[in-house]
Amino acid sequence: MKALVYNGARDVAVTDVTDARIERPTDVLVKITTTNICGSDLHMYEGRTDLEGGKVLGHENLGDVIEVGGVDRVKVGDKVCLPFNIGCGFCANCERGRTGFCLTVNPGVAGGAYGFAGMGPYNGGQAELLRVPYGDFNALVLPEDAAEKENDYVMLSDIFPTGYHATEMADVQPGESVVVYGGGPVGLMAAYSAMLRGASQVFLVDRHADRLALGEKIGATPIDDSAADPVEQVLELTGGAGADKGCEAVGYQAHDAQGNEQPALTMNNLVSSVKATGIIGVVGVFLPQDAGAPDELTQQGKLAFDFGEFWFKGQQIGTGQANVKAYNRRLAALIEQRRTTASFLVSRELPLAEAPDAYRNFDDRVDGWTKVLLKP
Repeated sequence: MKALVYNGARDVAVTDVTDARIERPTDVLVKITTTNICGSDLHMYEGRTDLEGGKVLGHENLGDVIEVGGVDRVKVGDKVCLPFNIGCGFCANCERGRTGFCLTVNPGVAGGAYGFAGMGPYNGGQAELLRVPYGDFNALVLPEDAAEKENDYVMLSDIFPTGYHATEMADVQPGESVVVYGGGPVGLMAAYSAMLRGASQVFLVDRHADRLALGEKIGATPIDDSAADPVEQVLELTGGAGADKGCEAVGYQAHDAQGNEQPALTMNNLVSSVKATGIIGVVGVFLPQDAGAPDELTQQGKLAFDFGEFWFKGQQIGTGQANVKAYNRRLAALIEQRRTTASFLVSRELPLAEAPDAYRNFDDRVDGWTKVLLKP
């Protein structure tokens, strides 16, 4: 089968690899029809993880079931969306709904995922075929309108639940104000989710004009952090109080407006932007080690965090990857009933063969490359 393979830093190629196949009775085999490039894929693409060469990338996947093992629920012909995190369904964490931290699928580590560094042996879905472990548990069977709304439903694999998870951890309530740092796809979905939850004001902090324009289009107030201090802008717009809640959607490769990498920047800006007793939800990726970090502290996965201000303001933080299955079924119902959409993000639909160029453009933050969907 054709698949996008990681060879090394900024070196990916579409090549022939061994076909994915059923390996265990609990597996299902999916013919991928849409697979997205995610902002977290760029951490690996840029060589900022320990991902091994030869890995097939891609954790935002949707397609048609073409073969099943001994599963009971999922059938050949079903169109399914696959959560990026793989769960077993029966470990202590999965039983509590913490499927992003499954204790079975990646022994020694809490959590497994498709095509991701440190998340187990599973190849990704930027390919023609994908093996789905524990298929009955992991595959979300989509409604009859799935083909019509495929570009909406595919966002349930990661970025819509992840953006929603940020607002869930921040406990966003109707009428509250929310500041989101990071206007990439996850940040945009966090802003959108905050509005779904009834936020009265949503501030979106970024410096890329196309992202800010998209945020404004969905109802967020754009804040350009290259024009002025974003903390001061948030404070001015909230009468000096700060936002009620905050969401972090940047992660460990945060940069200032001058292009200098400052891994603690968005975390500290959020502490300053959110009012006393506010809550912050962090879904941007942070790693225990980062050999490419700008200083020794951050190479060890540590941050120069403004804990004193955080403590003095009595704030709280929720962190970690989204437990996609906690949200995807309900978000799918909103899409089915036309109460919401997620395809407003889509900027490019391309064949799999053009994936290497798509990675380059997305990594370079070229205007108009906000969210790329690949169609194998």
